[in-house]
Amino acid sequence: MLNLTLLQQMLVVAIALSVVTCAFIQKTKKFFPCSSCLVIYNFVVNFIVGTLFCITFTSVTFPNSLWVSFFSFIGADTIYKSLEGKLKDYSSLVNNDYITVSKANIIKTESDK
Repeated sequence: MLNLTLLQQMLVVAIALSVVTCAFIQKTKKFFPCSSCLVIYNFVVNFIVGTLFCITFTSVTFPNSLWVSFFSFIGADTIYKSLEGKLKDYSSLVNNDYITVSKANIIKTESDK
């Protein structure tokens, strides 16, 4: 079975990582004259920085940090948007301590009336 919660957590980390690596690539791309060299450089930077980022700031294991790096390289924000309706929102990932009950399902007692 597909672990959608783990996938979503990895994508959220990959989105943050994409911001960092994209800024780094933009600052250093002047050292690479050809576009194919820049793609390889982007790939290497994403995997090195991504693995270090995950190991330092998250509890993600090493194999999963490689996936996060890959998601960051191919565009985590695009993947996240395509899965947006199928995954829970970020606040429900962070706050698992509550349950949302619709107003129609609330049972009122005599003291509430």
